[in-house]
Amino acid sequence: MFRSRMFTLPHSFNAHTMQSLLLVVDIQDKLSPAMPRYEQVKQVTVQLVKAAQLLHIPILVTEQYKQGLGETDQQLKAQIGQAEFFDKTHFSACKEDGFLELIASYKRPQIIVVGMEAHVCVLQTCLDLLAQGYQVFLVMDAVSSRNDLHRDLAIAQLRQAGAVISCAESVIFQWTEVAATPVFKEILKIVK
Repeated sequence: MFRSRMFTLPHSFNAHTMQSLLLVVDIQDKLSPAMPRYEQVKQVTVQLVKAAQLLHIPILVTEQYKQGLGETDQQLKAQIGQAEFFDKTHFSACKEDGFLELIASYKRPQIIVVGMEAHVCVLQTCLDLLAQGYQVFLVMDAVSSRNDLHRDLAIAQLRQAGAVISCAESVIFQWTEVAATPVFKEILKIVK
């Protein structure tokens, strides 16, 4: 079983480029009409994707029951490019054959999580990742549920379970670490 304690992190509440994996959970076309924060989640996820690509952070995308919910949002998919995609039918991706092995293959103890629905697939996947010893960062401005109360309850439950609750800009600037560099100038274009 993977345990994040095997890694030395400069500070356990900071996301680090060499430790992070961006996990995009089920941002799929057919969910858009039911999600009040869909466009916000997509926009914020695009920012994280661009920053991850610039900083060479791997991206893993899950797709829940594609036959019924369709593929990843086409605009988002166009931005993501060369990420790895993983089909699933379990609400928790961790319960799918091969998923935990795939996550472990990245050798990244920090999992930065965005997606939907917050109280179903995001929650169950994050709880299982925490149980496996990963450090989970839930990007609050990049998760949604059909009902905001359900979203808020999922965030509260994950906070109680030990996830770091953050926002996209905080994660991006933690990844970046320093200003006055060419990379920082590119990051500024992403967050503005």
